[in-house]
Amino acid sequence: MAPLLDHKIGVAMLSSLPWRSKSNLLTCSLVLLIYLTSHPSLAKPSSLKEITDGNWEDILAGEWMIEFFAPWCPACQQLQPVWNEFADWGEDMGVNIAKVDVTEQPGLSGRFIITSLPTIYHCKDGVFRRYQGARTKDDLLSFIDEKKWQGIEPVSSWFGPSSFMMNTMSALFKLSMFIRRCHNYLIEHLGIPVWGSYVIFGLATLFSGLVLGLILVFIADFVFPSRRFNSPNYYQKKQTMEQARLIQQLEEEQEADGEEDDEDDEDGEQDDVWRRRASPEGRPEEVLRKRVVGNHEDS
Repeated sequence: MAPLLDHKIGVAMLSSLPWRSKSNLLTCSLVLLIYLTSHPSLAKPSSLKEITDGNWEDILAGEWMIEFFAPWCPACQQLQPVWNEFADWGEDMGVNIAKVDVTEQPGLSGRFIITSLPTIYHCKDGVFRRYQGARTKDDLLSFIDEKKWQGIEPVSSWFGPSSFMMNTMSALFKLSMFIRRCHNYLIEHLGIPVWGSYVIFGLATLFSGLVLGLILVFIADFVFPSRRFNSPNYYQKKQTMEQARLIQQLEEEQEADGEEDDEDDEDGEQDDVWRRRASPEGRPEEVLRKRVVGNHEDS
């Protein structure tokens, strides 16, 4: 009501001014200029919605057409006027028309795996399909009006934006964007050379990996403690097993020494036998011969 009242007041003021003198005409022009600058004409609000990491779950309900674009993309710039006209028809067709700036929303870029620009998705009650048709207003309208999206195979639930895998991808893309911003801050604001920034990130990655590994080890020991160390008789059993092992080792050494002694005795006996056989006195023929010779001499 207030803008309409101001408009009526401005029209009344203009109609009441005399139009014959040039000074009055100049005054009217100034009043009109001030009125237009202070009360701009009310335009129709844009039906194009913006999707961010904070409100992306809104597209899981209802029917949506979503454009992923980047301001520096020439193809996206050519599509933008068509997409704006298409958005004006969205309310009449019962479809929400939205856009996503991938440079500002890296999480959504990873969640939907955007590999080319512009990329258009159709969503109906949480079921996503990728639009591959022509990018004219008539083609987009017929795609919705004739329900051509029913002939397109939907995205698998494994690769859906709300799946665990895509949540992980979104977190990785956000992390990469955060690292990029830190890198630019170190170079542009702090004046650190590029190689110095790489060294800082390398050391930070190494340190964070070590800390994360220690935390995981502590958590694993706390959640899944070793049962053998919790047993009250563990150390007693360990000592008994150690003593048994030492006793067995001593017995094996004694048996080995006994076998060596037996082998030495056998070797000694064999040596005595061979000595007897080798000596002339040890041979039976020599002994008999000596006895016969001795008997002949006595006779």
